Amino acid sequence: MVVPSRGRNKESPPLKPGQQQQQQQSPGASPSRGRRPHSPGRQGSGGARAMRKGGGGRRGARGDPRGPFREGPAADGERDVLGRGPLSLLRLCGDRLRAVFVVDRKAFVTKADSNIWLTFLLAVFAGVLHWCHITTLFENDRHFSHLSTLEREMAFRTEMGLYYSYFKIIIEAPSFWSGVCAIMNDKLTEYPLVINTLQRFNLYPEVVLASWYRIYTTMMDFLGLPTKTCWTVNRGKGLSPVESCEGLGDPASFYVAVIFLLNGFMMSLFFIYGTYLSGSRLGGLVTVLCFFFNHGECTRVMWTPPLRESFSYPFLVMQMLILTYILRIPSINTGSLIALCVSNIFFMLPWQFAQFVLLTQIASLFAVCIMGYIDSSKLQKILSAHMVSLLVCFILMFGNSMLLTSYYAASLVVISGILEWSPKVLKRRKREVYVWVIEGCAWLFGTVTLKYLTSRVFGIADDAHIGNILKSKFIGYKDFDTLMYTCAAEFDFMEKETPVRYTKTLLLPVVLVVFGVIIKRAIKYILWSLSHPGRYEKEERFNHGELVFHALQLLAYSVLAILIMRLKLFLTPHLCIMASLVCSKQLFGWLFYKVQPKTLVFAILALMTIEGSANLRTQWNIMGEFSNLPQEELLEWIQVNTRQDAVFAGAMPTMASVKLSTLRPIVNHPHYEDAGLRARTKVVYSMYSRKPASQVKRDLMKLGVNYYILEESLCVSRKKPGCSMPEIWDVEDPANRGKIPLCTLMSKDSRPYFITVFENSNYRVLKIPKE
Repeated sequence: MVVPSRGRNKESPPLKPGQQQQQQQSPGASPSRGRRPHSPGRQGSGGARAMRKGGGGRRGARGDPRGPFREGPAADGERDVLGRGPLSLLRLCGDRLRAVFVVDRKAFVTKADSNIWLTFLLAVFAGVLHWCHITTLFENDRHFSHLSTLEREMAFRTEMGLYYSYFKIIIEAPSFWSGVCAIMNDKLTEYPLVINTLQRFNLYPEVVLASWYRIYTTMMDFLGLPTKTCWTVNRGKGLSPVESCEGLGDPASFYVAVIFLLNGFMMSLFFIYGTYLSGSRLGGLVTVLCFFFNHGECTRVMWTPPLRESFSYPFLVMQMLILTYILRIPSINTGSLIALCVSNIFFMLPWQFAQFVLLTQIASLFAVCIMGYIDSSKLQKILSAHMVSLLVCFILMFGNSMLLTSYYAASLVVISGILEWSPKVLKRRKREVYVWVIEGCAWLFGTVTLKYLTSRVFGIADDAHIGNILKSKFIGYKDFDTLMYTCAAEFDFMEKETPVRYTKTLLLPVVLVVFGVIIKRAIKYILWSLSHPGRYEKEERFNHGELVFHALQLLAYSVLAILIMRLKLFLTPHLCIMASLVCSKQLFGWLFYKVQPKTLVFAILALMTIEGSANLRTQWNIMGEFSNLPQEELLEWIQVNTRQDAVFAGAMPTMASVKLSTLRPIVNHPHYEDAGLRARTKVVYSMYSRKPASQVKRDLMKLGVNYYILEESLCVSRKKPGCSMPEIWDVEDPANRGKIPLCTLMSKDSRPYFITVFENSNYRVLKIPKE
C-alpha cells in the first residue's frame, strides 16, 4: 500500500444565579494532511434541617390566626424545651446547632469539591488542546513523521542537536548507568578535554527521558508489544528511499512527544493560575485564550522542542502559582514551602538562564516587602526556600560554580542581611520613603559587590559575557563574543512590531488597564500607610500584596524583553496572566455592580478573537517539509571516509550535527556559556578572519583538529550592518582590517596549508596536514 503525502510516499509492510425571590423562600431553597496509520447554599441546608426538627415546613411553622396559642408537634416541642432546666436547655441547643453545622458543612464541602473538580476538568481540557495544537504545528512544519532517522537528527539544529546527542548516547549504551557515566566523562564534545556534561550543560531532562525510554521499550519488549512502525519513504526528485519509523519506540518521536506533553501540562497550569489569581474561572479562560491568540509571541516549543526553556518554563508557571498562594495565605505552612523549593529545583536544573529570572522575582518580592505589603518574616521563609533549592541544584550539578557566583545567589544573601539588620539599625523609621530608598540602594550595591567578590575568589568568568551584552545595549560596547550574541536576531532589541501585535489582539490594552488599577490602588495604600505609621489593616494589605508583586514582575519582564527579544518568552505569558485580572472582583467589583462580569468578559474575548483567530489560522497554514541535502551529503561522507577518532572543527551549529549523527570528536559547540569554550570558538572562527593562513593552521593544530568544515555562507552573509564574520573580526583584530578574508581565499584554493577533501554547494571540508 502506498500512501501519498506531500511529495513523499510511504509503503507499508503488508436555579439561576442572581435571580431575586419575590416571595418568602422555603428553608431548603438556595439562591491534514499526511499519511495516517492503518488505521450561597450554607443557609439553605441549615434552615432545612432546623425546620424539619420543628415540624411541617412553611405551613407547619405558621401561627394560628385565631389565637395566640399553637397546637401540634411544634407547640409540644416548645413546652418540652421550656420545661427543662438551664443546663438541659443549653445542651439541647448545642445538639441542634451541631446538627445544623454538620449538614451545612457537608453541603458546603460538596459544592466546593464540585467547583474544584470542574476547574480541574477545564484545566485538563486546555492542556489537551494545547498539546494537540503544538503537535500539529510541529508536524505541519517539519513533516516529522515522514523523515528518516538522519533527517530527524538534522532537524535538531544548533544546541538542540547537542542536547539530543546525550539522550542518544544514554539510550544506545549497554546500560543506563554506563550511558550516564559516558556523558559524565565525555571525550567527544571539547576534544581533547574530558568534561562532565551534567555539570556544564543542564542535561537532567535528557537523563530522565532516557531512563523513561529504556523502561518503556524494556516493558514493551517483555510484553511482546510493538513500539514503532517502519515505512519505506520514497522521497522523489531522484533521491534514494529511506526508512522512517513512527511510534514511541522511535527515540526522536519519544523525545518530542514527552516535551509536548509537558507543555500541554503547562497550559493546564495556566488555566489554574489565571483562575486562582482572578478568583474566577473566567480568568482562567481569559488566560488560555490570550495565550492561544498570541501563541507565536508566547512560545517557540513547536519549532524548537529540545531547547532548555521547553523543559524549564512549565515549572516556572508552577512556581509562580505556588508563590501566589504563599503570598495570599496569612501564614506559610511547611508543605507550601516544600512545593516552592521543589518547583524552583525543577525550574533551575534544566536551564542555565533560570537564575536571572529568579533574580527579578526576589527583587520584586523585596520591593513588595519594603513597601509593607508582606511581612519580613514571610519573605525570609521564601528566601530560605530559594536558598535550599539553590544549594540542591549546586549539589546535583556537581558544584557548578556559576550558581554560587551568580547575581541571584548574591541577592539572596544581601536581602536576607537587610531583613535581619534593617529593623535594628532603622528603628521606628520603617515607613519613611527615604528608608525604602536606602534599603533599595543597599540591595543593588550589595548584590553587585558580593557577586564581584565571589567571582574573583572562585576565579569564575563564565557569565562575564552577560555583563558585556548589557553594556552593548546601553553604551554600544563591542567585542567578538558580544557581537556573536547581539548579531543574532533573538538577542537584539524587541521588534517594533511586537507591541503592535499585542495591541491588535487587545492583550496590551487590557493589561494596561489592569496594571493602571493596581498601581492606583498601590499608591493609594502607600500614601495612607505613610500617613498612618504602624497601621497595616487597610484593605488587608491589598490582598497580601500578590497583585503588586505581579505588577512589579511585569515591569521586570518588560525590561528583559525590550533589551533581549528572546525573553518575550517571559513577558507575553505573564501578560496573559495579568489579563485574567479583568475578571477580578477585587479590582473591578465597582464595575461589576453596573455590568454583568460575564457580559464584559465575553465582549472583550469576542473582540480579541477577531485578530486572535487570524493569528491561529496563520499558524495552521504553515506547511513545510524538512530537507537539507547538502548537510546530509556531508554527514554521510564523514561516516564513510573518516576515522572514528577524527577531530572536527567548524561553525557551532554544524558541529552539533556532526557530533550527534557521526559521533566524531569536536572542539567547539553551540553551548556558549563557558569562558574556555568561548576562547576555543574564537580560535575556530579565525578561519573567517583576515589573519594569515599559517597562523590559523597553527592555532587549529594546537587544538588537535584534523578536519575543518568551511561554510562559504558565513563568509559573505550579513544579517545586519557590521554582522558578517569578517566585520566582526575587524572589531577584534583591527591590525588586519582591509585584507581579503581567509575564508574567501580558502574557497578558491586551500593549498598549501589545507587540503580540500570534500565539497558541495554549502560545505567544504579542509584536511589539516601534519607538518
